[in-house]
Amino acid sequence: MNFADKIKKAIEDRKWSTVKANDSWSVFKIMSEFVNGYETLSRIGPCVAIFGSARLKESNKYYQMATETASKLVQKGFGVITGGGPGIMEAGNRGAHEAGGKSVGLNIVLPHEQHSNPYIDNDKCINFDYFYIRKTMFTRYAQGFIAFPGGFGTLDELSEALTLIQTSKITHFPIVMMGTEFWGGLVDWFKTTLLENKVINESELSLFHLVDDVDEAVRIIDDFYKKSALKPNF
Repeated sequence: MNFADKIKKAIEDRKWSTVKANDSWSVFKIMSEFVNGYETLSRIGPCVAIFGSARLKESNKYYQMATETASKLVQKGFGVITGGGPGIMEAGNRGAHEAGGKSVGLNIVLPHEQHSNPYIDNDKCINFDYFYIRKTMFTRYAQGFIAFPGGFGTLDELSEALTLIQTSKITHFPIVMMGTEFWGGLVDWFKTTLLENKVINESELSLFHLVDDVDEAVRIIDDFYKKSALKPNF
Protein backbone atom coordinates (compact mmCIF):
# COMPACT_ATOMS: atom_id res chain seq x y z
CA MET A 1 0.00 0.00 0.00
CA ASN A 2 1.51 3.32 -1.08
CA PHE A 3 1.42 6.55 0.95
CA ALA A 4 -1.64 7.96 -0.80
CA ASP A 5 -3.55 4.73 -0.18
CA LYS A 6 -2.54 4.80 3.49
CA ILE A 7 -3.91 8.33 3.87
CA LYS A 8 -7.11 7.37 2.10
CA LYS A 9 -7.55 4.34 4.36
CA ALA A 10 -6.74 6.39 7.47
CA ILE A 11 -9.40 8.93 6.52
CA GLU A 12 -11.92 6.20 5.80
CA ASP A 13 -11.13 4.52 9.13
CA ARG A 14 -11.01 7.92 10.87
CA LYS A 15 -7.53 7.05 12.15
CA TRP A 16 -6.45 10.70 12.17
CA SER A 17 -3.35 9.91 14.23
CA THR A 18 -1.82 8.23 11.16
CA VAL A 19 -2.29 11.36 9.07
CA LYS A 20 -1.04 13.63 11.86
CA ALA A 21 2.06 11.50 12.37
CA ASN A 22 3.06 11.82 8.72
CA ASP A 23 2.41 15.58 8.83
CA SER A 24 4.55 15.93 11.93
CA TRP A 25 7.52 14.09 10.49
CA SER A 26 7.41 16.18 7.31
CA VAL A 27 8.17 19.25 9.46
CA PHE A 28 11.75 18.04 9.88
CA LYS A 29 12.25 17.79 6.12
CA ILE A 30 10.78 21.27 5.70
CA MET A 31 13.04 22.65 8.44
CA SER A 32 16.13 21.09 6.86
CA GLU A 33 15.40 22.76 3.52
CA PHE A 34 14.93 26.15 5.18
CA VAL A 35 18.13 25.81 7.23
CA ASN A 36 20.21 24.66 4.26
CA GLY A 37 18.89 27.49 2.10
CA TYR A 38 19.42 30.18 4.73
CA GLU A 39 22.93 29.04 5.61
CA THR A 40 24.04 28.86 1.99
CA LEU A 41 22.44 32.05 0.67
CA SER A 42 23.23 34.27 3.65
CA ARG A 43 26.92 34.06 2.68
CA ILE A 44 26.54 34.85 -1.00
CA GLY A 45 25.98 38.61 -1.05
CA PRO A 46 23.76 40.73 -3.32
CA CYS A 47 22.17 38.86 -6.21
CA VAL A 48 19.45 39.39 -8.78
CA ALA A 49 17.02 36.61 -9.69
CA ILE A 50 16.42 35.80 -13.35
CA PHE A 51 13.22 33.86 -14.09
CA GLY A 52 11.80 32.36 -17.24
CA SER A 53 10.79 29.26 -19.10
CA ALA A 54 12.81 26.04 -18.93
CA ARG A 55 11.62 25.31 -22.48
CA LEU A 56 13.32 28.14 -24.38
CA LYS A 57 16.37 27.00 -26.31
CA GLU A 58 19.74 28.64 -26.87
CA SER A 59 18.60 29.88 -30.29
CA ASN A 60 15.72 31.86 -28.73
CA LYS A 61 16.31 35.60 -28.51
CA TYR A 62 15.25 35.69 -24.87
CA TYR A 63 17.84 33.07 -23.95
CA GLN A 64 20.48 35.30 -25.50
CA MET A 65 19.10 38.38 -23.76
CA ALA A 66 19.08 36.60 -20.41
CA THR A 67 22.73 35.63 -20.86
CA GLU A 68 23.64 39.22 -21.68
CA THR A 69 21.58 40.57 -18.78
CA ALA A 70 23.32 38.27 -16.29
CA SER A 71 26.74 39.25 -17.59
CA LYS A 72 25.96 42.95 -17.21
CA LEU A 73 24.57 42.43 -13.71
CA VAL A 74 27.87 40.83 -12.73
CA GLN A 75 29.69 43.88 -14.09
CA LYS A 76 27.57 45.99 -11.71
CA GLY A 77 28.61 43.84 -8.74
CA PHE A 78 25.64 41.49 -8.48
CA GLY A 79 25.54 37.73 -8.50
CA VAL A 80 22.73 35.89 -10.29
CA ILE A 81 20.18 33.49 -8.83
CA THR A 82 18.03 31.29 -11.05
CA GLY A 83 15.82 28.27 -10.63
CA GLY A 84 18.82 26.19 -11.61
CA GLY A 85 17.28 24.42 -14.60
CA PRO A 86 17.51 24.65 -18.40
CA GLY A 87 16.21 27.38 -20.72
CA ILE A 88 16.18 30.93 -19.34
CA MET A 89 17.56 29.67 -16.04
CA GLU A 90 20.56 28.17 -17.79
CA ALA A 91 21.02 31.40 -19.73
CA GLY A 92 21.13 33.43 -16.52
CA ASN A 93 23.64 31.13 -14.86
CA ARG A 94 25.68 30.98 -18.04
CA GLY A 95 25.95 34.76 -18.32
CA ALA A 96 27.03 35.06 -14.68
CA HIS A 97 29.49 32.18 -14.93
CA GLU A 98 31.13 33.39 -18.12
CA ALA A 99 31.46 36.90 -16.67
CA GLY A 100 33.21 35.50 -13.59
CA GLY A 101 30.39 36.30 -11.17
CA LYS A 102 28.49 34.33 -8.58
CA SER A 103 26.11 31.85 -10.20
CA VAL A 104 23.46 30.39 -7.90
CA GLY A 105 20.91 27.71 -8.75
CA LEU A 106 17.86 26.90 -6.63
CA ASN A 107 16.86 23.66 -8.30
CA ILE A 108 13.48 22.00 -7.77
CA VAL A 109 13.14 18.21 -7.86
CA LEU A 110 10.53 17.38 -10.53
CA PRO A 111 9.57 14.14 -12.29
CA HIS A 112 10.29 15.70 -15.70
CA GLU A 113 11.86 18.72 -17.39
CA GLN A 114 13.93 20.10 -14.51
CA HIS A 115 17.62 19.28 -14.13
CA SER A 116 20.42 21.48 -12.89
CA ASN A 117 22.39 23.26 -15.60
CA PRO A 118 26.20 23.13 -15.84
CA TYR A 119 26.82 26.85 -15.22
CA ILE A 120 25.97 26.90 -11.50
CA ASP A 121 28.87 27.30 -9.05
CA ASN A 122 29.61 23.95 -7.42
CA ASP A 123 29.00 25.29 -3.92
CA LYS A 124 25.88 27.26 -4.87
CA CYS A 125 23.48 24.62 -6.20
CA ILE A 126 20.67 23.86 -3.74
CA ASN A 127 18.01 21.23 -4.42
CA PHE A 128 14.49 21.67 -3.07
CA ASP A 129 11.48 19.38 -2.82
CA TYR A 130 9.09 22.18 -1.84
CA PHE A 131 8.22 25.03 -4.17
CA TYR A 132 7.19 27.35 -1.33
CA ILE A 133 10.56 27.04 0.42
CA ARG A 134 12.37 27.68 -2.84
CA LYS A 135 10.26 30.80 -3.45
CA THR A 136 11.04 32.03 0.06
CA MET A 137 14.76 31.84 -0.77
CA PHE A 138 14.26 33.89 -3.92
CA THR A 139 12.23 36.60 -2.22
CA ARG A 140 14.51 36.78 0.81
CA TYR A 141 17.91 36.84 -0.90
CA ALA A 142 17.36 38.33 -4.37
CA GLN A 143 17.73 42.11 -4.56
CA GLY A 144 15.69 42.25 -7.74
CA PHE A 145 13.61 40.07 -10.07
CA ILE A 146 13.90 40.04 -13.84
CA ALA A 147 11.12 37.95 -15.37
CA PHE A 148 11.71 36.72 -18.91
CA PRO A 149 8.95 34.93 -20.85
CA GLY A 150 7.76 31.83 -19.06
CA GLY A 151 4.78 29.71 -18.11
CA PHE A 152 2.84 29.01 -14.94
CA GLY A 153 5.98 28.76 -12.80
CA THR A 154 7.24 32.16 -13.90
CA LEU A 155 3.80 33.69 -13.35
CA ASP A 156 3.69 32.14 -9.88
CA GLU A 157 7.06 33.60 -8.88
CA LEU A 158 6.23 36.99 -10.38
CA SER A 159 2.79 37.15 -8.73
CA GLU A 160 4.15 36.15 -5.32
CA ALA A 161 6.79 38.88 -5.39
CA LEU A 162 4.23 41.52 -6.44
CA THR A 163 1.83 40.38 -3.71
CA LEU A 164 4.45 40.40 -0.96
CA ILE A 165 5.60 43.89 -1.90
CA GLN A 166 2.02 45.15 -2.32
CA THR A 167 1.13 43.92 1.18
CA SER A 168 4.41 45.14 2.73
CA LYS A 169 5.38 41.63 3.81
CA ILE A 170 8.81 42.16 2.27
CA THR A 171 10.97 45.16 1.50
CA HIS A 172 10.28 46.83 -1.83
CA PHE A 173 12.76 45.73 -4.50
CA PRO A 174 12.76 46.27 -8.28
CA ILE A 175 10.79 43.89 -10.50
CA VAL A 176 11.40 43.95 -14.24
CA MET A 177 9.35 42.16 -16.89
CA MET A 178 11.40 41.62 -20.03
CA GLY A 179 9.57 41.58 -23.35
CA THR A 180 6.65 43.82 -24.27
CA GLU A 181 5.46 41.43 -26.98
CA PHE A 182 5.18 38.67 -24.37
CA TRP A 183 4.07 40.49 -21.21
CA GLY A 184 2.21 43.40 -22.81
CA GLY A 185 -1.15 41.64 -22.91
CA LEU A 186 -0.92 40.79 -19.22
CA VAL A 187 0.02 44.35 -18.31
CA ASP A 188 -2.88 45.66 -20.40
CA TRP A 189 -5.18 43.33 -18.43
CA PHE A 190 -3.77 44.76 -15.19
CA LYS A 191 -4.53 48.27 -16.44
CA THR A 192 -8.03 47.51 -17.66
CA THR A 193 -9.72 44.57 -15.96
CA LEU A 194 -7.95 44.75 -12.58
CA LEU A 195 -7.81 48.53 -12.31
CA GLU A 196 -11.30 49.13 -13.68
CA ASN A 197 -12.75 46.62 -11.23
CA LYS A 198 -10.84 48.35 -8.43
CA VAL A 199 -9.09 45.21 -7.24
CA ILE A 200 -5.76 47.04 -7.51
CA ASN A 201 -4.83 50.71 -7.13
CA GLU A 202 -3.23 52.71 -9.93
CA SER A 203 -0.16 53.27 -7.75
CA GLU A 204 0.42 49.51 -7.63
CA LEU A 205 1.16 49.47 -11.34
CA SER A 206 4.47 51.10 -10.40
CA LEU A 207 5.59 47.93 -8.58
CA PHE A 208 7.05 46.60 -11.84
CA HIS A 209 8.77 47.82 -15.01
CA LEU A 210 8.04 46.52 -18.51
CA VAL A 211 11.10 46.78 -20.75
CA ASP A 212 12.59 45.43 -23.97
CA ASP A 213 16.19 46.46 -23.49
CA VAL A 214 18.88 44.64 -21.50
CA ASP A 215 20.69 47.83 -20.53
CA GLU A 216 17.47 49.39 -19.27
CA ALA A 217 16.70 46.34 -17.13
CA VAL A 218 20.15 46.42 -15.55
CA ARG A 219 19.97 50.20 -15.07
CA ILE A 220 16.66 49.89 -13.17
CA ILE A 221 18.26 47.48 -10.71
CA ASP A 222 21.50 49.46 -10.40
CA ASP A 223 19.77 52.84 -9.97
CA PHE A 224 17.49 51.45 -7.26
CA TYR A 225 20.47 50.40 -5.14
CA LYS A 226 22.27 53.66 -5.59
CA LYS A 227 19.51 54.98 -3.29
CA SER A 228 18.70 51.93 -1.15
CA ALA A 229 20.69 49.65 1.14
CA LEU A 230 21.45 46.09 0.10
CA LYS A 231 20.04 43.64 2.63
CA PRO A 232 17.78 40.56 2.89
CA ASN A 233 14.21 41.43 2.01
CA PHE A 234 12.36 40.17 5.11
